[in-house]
Amino acid sequence: MSDRVSLPEALIYVMVMVSASDSSMTDKELHSIGEVVKTLPVFSGFDTDDLVLVAQNCGTRLQAENGMSETLNVIAASVPESHRDTAYALAVEIAVADVRVRQEELRMLQMLRDALDLDKLTVAAIERSAQARYRPL
Repeated sequence: MSDRVSLPEALIYVMVMVSASDSSMTDKELHSIGEVVKTLPVFSGFDTDDLVLVAQNCGTRLQAENGMSETLNVIAASVPESHRDTAYALAVEIAVADVRVRQEELRMLQMLRDALDLDKLTVAAIERSAQARYRPL
């Protein structure tokens, strides 16, 4: 497998990894991934018909020996510095999609932060923004 993928593919890998981190991809998470891919400008030009194939490719990578660390390496190599905050924001968006963020998702977010080499202020701002958007009544 390649050491790099396109930016849209890498961002989909990020979302799939967060969603699958707790061994269950909920309908809300899957819906959120689909909506993100359909609506965000970073995915303009990406054929949404390829979403399932890209997600399956991510799953195949994850199942390989050292799959998680290798997939994180592919993401880090494929996401330019200018879009690393975008990648983390999408990860957080999927983690909070079903309102309750599980321990496994928190661990995956930590691994993504490290792989993307994000600074603490950026991470805090993204996480705080998600908390504000998804706060229940």
